[in-house]
Amino acid sequence: MIGFGLGHGFGSAAGALPLASAVDDALEVVLDDLWGGILDVLAGATGVEILASPFMQRAYLAAVCVAIVGPLVGSFLVHREMAMIGDTLAHAAFAGVAAGLFANAVFAVAVPPLATALVVAALAALVVQALVDHAGAYRDTSLAIVLTGSFAVGSVLITAADGGIAVGINAYLFGSLATVSRANAGILLAMTVIVGLAVGVAYRPLVYVTFDEVGARAAGIDVTRYNRLLAVLTAVVVVGAMQIMGVILVAAMLVIPVATAAPVTGFRRAIAASVVAGLVATIGGVTLSYWYDVAAGGTIVLVAIAGYGIVMLSGTVNERLAAGWRADTGVSTGAGERVPAADGGDEQE
Repeated sequence: MIGFGLGHGFGSAAGALPLASAVDDALEVVLDDLWGGILDVLAGATGVEILASPFMQRAYLAAVCVAIVGPLVGSFLVHREMAMIGDTLAHAAFAGVAAGLFANAVFAVAVPPLATALVVAALAALVVQALVDHAGAYRDTSLAIVLTGSFAVGSVLITAADGGIAVGINAYLFGSLATVSRANAGILLAMTVIVGLAVGVAYRPLVYVTFDEVGARAAGIDVTRYNRLLAVLTAVVVVGAMQIMGVILVAAMLVIPVATAAPVTGFRRAIAASVVAGLVATIGGVTLSYWYDVAAGGTIVLVAIAGYGIVMLSGTVNERLAAGWRADTGVSTGAGERVPAADGGDEQE
């Protein structure tokens, strides 16, 4: 009996070794050969040395992943007026990170903080949805309950460990390029693929539920299931993005690029434009963060806000120029109406 147990244990360990080796080989191919090779070529062509650094190559990969999944999921959230759910789940992820670090410090185990953050954030997402669906709580009320409760749990766990994990959690609070290890880059890449596939498969019902929830119910779509799916996908994005954004600022990548792309007509085109805005913000922010040795998350958010400001300002300027041109030329604005000329001329045809 003992011999069978030992044999079974050794067999499981032996079976895990080839799997771990296969994962390492896959990461080497994707991160080093493919992604690293592309950036090495760019470094040689442009003379930008940081592109050839393995450390920055992982950081740029994380930036690209965040720029894709953040606006992809955030587009649905913003149009459903649920932008603050990202902030709520970020605080839940903070509690998850604290739980993982607490377990490592107190029980001498090796629990990945990102794993506990993902579990806690996903559970928090389901709790928020349950409060909205079944408890009769208003949406903003349920978000506030989960947000404050999660942050309270995290703060209690930090102090319960005599402050020993406070230093370790700072990187997750404010974001750090140093947290993007080889393994974490692989996890973030896998999360990006999963989120992209999920949104691609469920795109049509998600759009229907987003813009007309009542009509979606009438059409027989399981609205509750897609609401839960969107909430869990948001949790995945938050946990993945907080490596470089930090818990405090991670919600920005769900909202600001989408707001930047607001002038674009058509939902698909708006999503594509928001991803482009996200790429500019994350790649530019990571680069500036490295050059000036400042927080990556804050720099990315400032670049994103600058992009939003430029788009809004240019839109306002274009509208005023167009209005002035119509007033000068008396061009028709539709419905048989005509804008008066600048000299107060006749409006009639």
